[in-house]
Amino acid sequence: MATLEELTDRIRRAAASGVGENASDIIASIKLDLKGEGVIHIAGNVVTNNDAPADLVVTIALKDLTLLGKGELDPTRAMMTGRLKLSDMGLAMKLQPKIQSLFSNAA
Repeated sequence: MATLEELTDRIRRAAASGVGENASDIIASIKLDLKGEGVIHIAGNVVTNNDAPADLVVTIALKDLTLLGKGELDPTRAMMTGRLKLSDMGLAMKLQPKIQSLFSNAA
């Protein structure tokens, strides 16, 4: 399993790479709250571990985020079982294709 630093670096590289959908295309900021293991804050192509406010907060364990990025965890099932929580379902649905592409590139 990737560490917080490794995952942050992968997301940072994916955001900067321009491969597929790019994080700079995402107009909302996103905070990944990793349930006590830290945070990853994404604002355009700036990716940090700062616990800053965001338009969308995704609460998920680090191991589940890794599985989600690899396509080994179904996001709907994760939400239904409480493994994944979203602060704004409407915004999450709007951003889902771009977020999934970013995480897939980072996995």
